[in-house]
Amino acid sequence: MNNQPASPDLHGRTALVTGASRGIGRAVAVALAQAGARCILVARTQGGLEQTDDLIRQHAKQDAVLLPLDLLDGERLDTLGPSIALQEGGLDILVHCAGELGLLSPLPHIRPQDMERALHAGPGVTWRLIRTLAPLLERSQAGRAVFLTDRHARQPAPFWGMVAASRAAQDAIVRTWAQELPPHSALRINLFEPGMVATRLRRLAMPALDMASLTTPQAIAPQIIRLCLPGPQPQGCYVQAVPEPELHA
Repeated sequence: MNNQPASPDLHGRTALVTGASRGIGRAVAVALAQAGARCILVARTQGGLEQTDDLIRQHAKQDAVLLPLDLLDGERLDTLGPSIALQEGGLDILVHCAGELGLLSPLPHIRPQDMERALHAGPGVTWRLIRTLAPLLERSQAGRAVFLTDRHARQPAPFWGMVAASRAAQDAIVRTWAQELPPHSALRINLFEPGMVATRLRRLAMPALDMASLTTPQAIAPQIIRLCLPGPQPQGCYVQAVPEPELHA
C-alpha cells in the first residue's frame, strides 16, 4: 500500500503571489507552479521576477505572468483586480508575502514619517489588496487567501514596536474580512506565521544570527500551499509553521 500523501493539484487555478522576487514569495510561487497553478508574480524589481520566472520554467515547465509593481503605489495597486479580471478572467488564490522590516528602535525615537510608512506598507497595502482582489476571490469556486505574519503581532518585544503595530493591524484587517464573509462563502482566508526562516529580512533584523541554522523558504512553501488547496480548509485562523523559541532581540 502506498501511504505517500498525494501531490497538491492546482491545475486550472490562477494564483497571485506578492513579494515573489525572493525569499518565501519566490519559493511559494515555484511550489504553486509545480502544483499546476498559473502564477501572477508581483514585486518591485523586474530582475527578481525574471529570476523567479526562470525557476518556474525550470521546475514547472510553464511561464508566469510578471507584474513589476511597488505595492506602496496605491493608485496602481487599485487597478490590479480589474486588470487581472480583464487579462486572466479570474483569480483563485492570493498569497501575500511582500513586506518591509521597518526600523528596530525604541518607540519614542521613531519618526512620524517612518511609522506612517510602516502602517502604509503593512495594513494599508493589505487593505488595498483585499479591496481590489476580493471580488475575484469571492467569485472563485474555492477562493483562497493567505497572508504572512509573524509572532510580533501577538507578542510585542522591545524595539520591535513598529513591526508589532503594523503586523497586528494587518492581522485585524484579515480576520475582519474573514468574519464578514457570508456563511455559504467558498472563500477561505488565513494568516500564516512561518517562524524563523532564512530570508533577507531576517538577516537584516538579526545580522548575528546563524542563517544556516534556520528553516529555508523552500521548506516552508509546502505548508502554505496546503492552505491554497480546494477542499476543507480553516477560516480566519492563525496558522503557525513551528512555534519559535523566545528571542530577546
